[in-house]
Amino acid sequence: MKIFKFFLTRIFLKRPILVLGMIALLFLANYFSFTAARSIISTSQGYNKIEILNKKGNFIANLDPNSKSDFNSLKKGDTQKIYEYLSNNYEYAFQANGFVTSLNNKNDMEITLNYINKDAYKINRFNLFEGEELDFQDELNVEEIPVLIGYGLAKTYPIGSVIKINDSSLPNPINLKVKGVLEKDFYHSNFYAPNSKNYFNFSIFVPVNNKILQNSKIDLQVNGLMDLILIHSTKKEALKLSKYIEENTNLKFNFFSQQENFNYFEDYYMNSLKIIGSITIILLIIVISVAIWNNLMSIRLMISDITINLLVGLSYSKLRRIFYGYFGLLLFLNIIGLFIITAFNRYSFWLKKDAIFATYGKFGLLDMDWLALLIVIIIDIIISILIVEISLKKIKSIPISLGVLQ
Repeated sequence: MKIFKFFLTRIFLKRPILVLGMIALLFLANYFSFTAARSIISTSQGYNKIEILNKKGNFIANLDPNSKSDFNSLKKGDTQKIYEYLSNNYEYAFQANGFVTSLNNKNDMEITLNYINKDAYKINRFNLFEGEELDFQDELNVEEIPVLIGYGLAKTYPIGSVIKINDSSLPNPINLKVKGVLEKDFYHSNFYAPNSKNYFNFSIFVPVNNKILQNSKIDLQVNGLMDLILIHSTKKEALKLSKYIEENTNLKFNFFSQQENFNYFEDYYMNSLKIIGSITIILLIIVISVAIWNNLMSIRLMISDITINLLVGLSYSKLRRIFYGYFGLLLFLNIIGLFIITAFNRYSFWLKKDAIFATYGKFGLLDMDWLALLIVIIIDIIISILIVEISLKKIKSIPISLGVLQ
């Protein structure tokens, strides 16, 4: 312990400003590595989640960015025509998310109602924590609609509870009967950005059929068009629907296959990864270079003390352990700092009552966070090995003899 303290105070920390700069650069490198790793993991999860849509005949609606959208001029009769046309000519998946309702819950979160039809329910994988799957019947009981709720609502509204909603997107107040609870941190990935997720811990999924849709409020009908999915269709039929929607609403929708969405995403995503990767590599090279240079300069300045320690029994193997202990401590502190920042970032969504991003995880972190941290730890281990072994190799090349004591 005494010899470690000597090396810590007289060698490693001899230039404190330089050491602090190195620690800051190392933390930045770790942060960029963590961000890139987590993004790649999240993207992989998104691809796995959405891959079921990547089939021939599936086309996803997307409002054209150049469309002159005047939603205030839309009339319910116009959107009703579209859903009648859809019902008569297409097989489609309908899901409309994010309709906030004033519903009490112990976390004081904003609760969202998400409306979904049978085909969308089949496409999306709804994993349950407990309860039963939704049963889509031709005649849904509108007086008591069976629903799935998010994990965060399970204690407030256990299975079998009846929830009265007065501000839904349906024409009259509705009663919702809890039939199942979604698994903890259940999410859907964005069709256009698979690395982006919406979490449904504080959401309610309400089943709808054609009849309910046609009688619903205009905001639900318009919102449902934004991510409408045509199933077992063709590009020609999708263009035909796009034209029909534009004629009735002046809203221009494009219909893309999921592979086209993937291709568009990959074009800009890969460029972002290259930038982050390049910055990370540059930072790591600087960190390794500064650490080795600092070690060698400090050793040269304290060569007489090092020689005495070597003469009285300090071996190179023990010196190696001292170096690994020091850099292991630095890396450990960096990882702890990264963990605290990530955990606080997750917790901040709870403080802001941002239900779409509020998650539980393990010790505040999601699985992808833990996996990204593991990748950073592996990178740090490789860095420490490079720094220590190169430093020791350089130190061994320094002539050490009794002459340095004179």
